[in-house]
Amino acid sequence: MLNYFATTSAAERYARARPYFHPLVIQKIKAFLHLCEPLSLALDVACGTGMSTQAAHAISRFVVGADVSAAMLAHAPQAEHFAYCVAPAEWLPLRDDSVDLLTVSSGFHWFERGQFLREAQRVLHRQGYLVIYDNAFGGTMLENPAFRRWLDEVSLRRYPTPARDWRPVSAADALRAGFDWLGDERYQNVVRFTRDELADYLTTQSNVTALVEGGRERIEDVRRWFADELKAMYIAHAQPIDMGSFVFNGPIWYLQRLSRRP
Repeated sequence: MLNYFATTSAAERYARARPYFHPLVIQKIKAFLHLCEPLSLALDVACGTGMSTQAAHAISRFVVGADVSAAMLAHAPQAEHFAYCVAPAEWLPLRDDSVDLLTVSSGFHWFERGQFLREAQRVLHRQGYLVIYDNAFGGTMLENPAFRRWLDEVSLRRYPTPARDWRPVSAADALRAGFDWLGDERYQNVVRFTRDELADYLTTQSNVTALVEGGRERIEDVRRWFADELKAMYIAHAQPIDMGSFVFNGPIWYLQRLSRRP
């Protein structure tokens, strides 16, 4: 599948405009798995610009971030407790039985999931954890309900969402790949954007990136269109507003490697 985030320009927009929600999820992971002490080694797959890798350090002494895009990794934070490698999710350059925790943030829907789950099972220790989570832009603006209609009827018609595999992980999927299904939960968070910040964020999404990186639109024109369109959205009670509150949400799926190989 085409990687819409592999170019330098896409990586720069992503690093500048994506919200840092990941610590919220890491705290939920810590609570769900009852982690009283930091783990030794975590692997963060499809880490992008390393925000999820940085957050995972709260529950692991050392974290390896892996991503197929070297351009994304060029923006990742550097520290003695991080390392990075360019690698696809389906072929991870780590030893068998070497990882305590494997996390995936907002990337699983792009993977060849059967091969990835086999790789995750291979690199994890016996009883090691696989946690897959997402953080989707819900399309709700708390100050202006009209934003939902604009997003569906104007923005997404102009920039339709590319196909991906949105199927949830099931207990049957887990068992076939050599995992025990521990459970799942959903969460919600609110991100506040100025109009310019929201325009920047929307240019990071795959529906825009697919056209821009494919040469069919110029990012300057797309960014200008968003900024102009959003003027009408940044109004509440007939008055202009500086900030808007937008709902994000997603699932967290918890799996644990079985002692035996499938």
